[in-house]
Amino acid sequence: MNRERVSVAMNDTEQNAGEGAVAQKVLVGQRHTSLSALVADELRRAILTHRMQPGERLVEDKLSADLGVSRVPIREALRVLASEGLVEVQPRRGASVAAFTDEIVRDMVESRAMLEGVNAKLAARIRDPQILAELTVVLAKGRAAAERATLEELIGLNGQYHDLLAKAGRNRVLREIMRGLRERTALLFSGVRTVSRAREEWEEHAQILAAIVEGDEELAGLLATRHVRRAAEAALANLPQARELRRVE
Repeated sequence: MNRERVSVAMNDTEQNAGEGAVAQKVLVGQRHTSLSALVADELRRAILTHRMQPGERLVEDKLSADLGVSRVPIREALRVLASEGLVEVQPRRGASVAAFTDEIVRDMVESRAMLEGVNAKLAARIRDPQILAELTVVLAKGRAAAERATLEELIGLNGQYHDLLAKAGRNRVLREIMRGLRERTALLFSGVRTVSRAREEWEEHAQILAAIVEGDEELAGLLATRHVRRAAEAALANLPQARELRRVE
């Protein structure tokens, strides 16, 4: 855990607040980030990059000391992460990084695979030009990043791609359900990206997008479903080694 990350983010917010009354009125609503949100971001990164391991206990006092904040934002951040499925909170035991059984993993992957397929079909039917243009930009960044990026950068770009893809389906209810599943499966998928698998993922992303642009609903749905299943297969095959990865090798 890096205490400086939270401190730097806090200092940036304080600096913005002191740049003048006029600038403050314009920017406060755009730039203000609560301390609990900053803490949640830091913990989320630690979990998704496997600096914090599945099953690891999240002790409020220790986190408070590590991050240099009080227990209040720690507690609020843990509640947020619990709602995302990244943290489990149990009576008398407290919070810990979520750990999934094989059965739960299979159920999550199958549910997400089916829903991603439905969403891709909708996106191919609608073909929103603005969202497709944004997806094209993210796709280019992702392909380049797969050659050189750290795990954290790949996670961020992958999240951007799938957020935009969900938006392209224009189904708000489906989008919210998918977001929850993506956040939970991200804990499984995030730690196993090698250069080889990262390249494969972004080629699969490119194929999905191409099918959507062409308006081929069936192909887009098939490719999106297959993409999730392949990611799960790679994750499950490499899970023991994944816990030791900190950078894309």
